[in-house]
Amino acid sequence: MKKNNPIEEAKRYVANAHEVILKAGYDPELKMYVDDKYVKMAGNTLWNGCLIALDAVLNVREKQKGRPSIKKYEEAASKRDKELLVFITNGYSTLHLNMGYDGTQVKKTCDAGFELADAIINRCATLYKN
Repeated sequence: MKKNNPIEEAKRYVANAHEVILKAGYDPELKMYVDDKYVKMAGNTLWNGCLIALDAVLNVREKQKGRPSIKKYEEAASKRDKELLVFITNGYSTLHLNMGYDGTQVKKTCDAGFELADAIINRCATLYKN
């Protein structure tokens, strides 16, 4: 199987997360998702997509054994691109912690998560070309 372009692969994860979040069910009166299970799944899918893009431009996994911490990504980004650093810090909080771990049901938070994932991946796409 041919390995995909990491940026395109990351975008595929975002598309999958859009499908997953639809299963959460949305209550327009409360402006919240009904089932946090699917919010968690979408958040984790988004964050994993971001990690694919980040790994393509930061090479964090190549420099160490085992699973890198968020601090390693932040350190690498601070040396490479300050804008990406801001996106990583906010993306980790929103995608991984608020959505993926806590399963926040607040639609505005989830919408912001999707925007952050796009911002991380788009910034990585720019850096990947250079």
